[in-house]
Amino acid sequence: MKKIIILSLMAFVGLAMQAQTKNDVVTLAKSSGYWVPKPSVAIDKKKSVARWNRTEKDDWFEPSGLVVENVPTVDKLDDELFTDFVNASKDVPYMPMPWKLTEENGETVLHCYFPMPADIVDNFWLTDEEGCILDKETGISYRARRTAPDCYYKRFGIKGKKGTVLDFKIFFPKLPETTTDIAIYGVPNWQLRGYSVKLNRQPSGLVFHGVANYYDQAPEFHHPTLVTEAKNYDKDNFFTWSEYKDAHLIKPIPEGTMAMWLTPEATYVAVSTEMNWRREYFGRGGNTILIDKSGHQYRCKDVIDYPNDTLFWVQGYSGDYFAVVLIFEPLPLNLETITYIVPEGEPFKANFADWSGEVKADLSIRELRDNQKLFKYFPRVMVE
Repeated sequence: MKKIIILSLMAFVGLAMQAQTKNDVVTLAKSSGYWVPKPSVAIDKKKSVARWNRTEKDDWFEPSGLVVENVPTVDKLDDELFTDFVNASKDVPYMPMPWKLTEENGETVLHCYFPMPADIVDNFWLTDEEGCILDKETGISYRARRTAPDCYYKRFGIKGKKGTVLDFKIFFPKLPETTTDIAIYGVPNWQLRGYSVKLNRQPSGLVFHGVANYYDQAPEFHHPTLVTEAKNYDKDNFFTWSEYKDAHLIKPIPEGTMAMWLTPEATYVAVSTEMNWRREYFGRGGNTILIDKSGHQYRCKDVIDYPNDTLFWVQGYSGDYFAVVLIFEPLPLNLETITYIVPEGEPFKANFADWSGEVKADLSIRELRDNQKLFKYFPRVMVE
């Protein structure tokens, strides 16, 4: 639920960025992508058909009549971006939109991978003259030259096979060897609308250095005070919800920032939570899960100090940031990444009520463990 429950629909994903060469192709960055809601699918003459309602050009351009076929596909078994995330998406109402940025044949190529939700997809969009890669250090923008297949500046349909992963390519001028900090624009269906990316060209300076082979100590947090205990809990009656004050405050960090502690008994995941009012309601836990790349799920067992899977009130001040900590089944130490999934919850009666789902895919466990320092207790300081 964002602001009130902080369960945003869109799911952000972590990058697995590294420079690597294979068959004269240099990978500059890659991401398993935002997870987006699957379109509804109908059957027409034994073919499954879906309309891509998230194309943002409906009011700008008429459909071109173009239907692309025989788009190159990616073998899911040969690329780590797809083997698990596409398979995992079969069980949830979301699908990933992975991408990869490469250097090949003297150009920079953005591979936009599309897992086909049906045999026919209508109303799709790739890019136009807005497609560009901005070097954030020099201010130079490298503009999209063309696409493969040729669908530049067009709303189009796609024919393929449901379940395959298509490889749409956008070609840019080759980036200088000194370029390391970029933003990608103009590819809205992959949520690349000014999305910042750090390129790492030096193998000795990789962001990810494998896994840590040690356990953490179980974290300790400031315990909130229970003001009112839930009585005859009813999700549609906020007078029956528990209420707390004196939360574990932290320094302001982007809402939704996460940290992780690994112990032999459990995995602890702290989530930064923002207070916009002096009294707000939240919800955590329940069917929230972690999924590794093999598809194994680690369920949420509890929420520290707060109710698990029920709504509750928190007292504080606008501008407070505090930690909500979920307890999951223990993760093995050899994992490098994990996916965090919050299923959509049941509707309830309250102002601005929302219990949307959330997916954060391909999160670096090392980075999450490095974030532990961000969740130290930070008492409120007020100047009046």
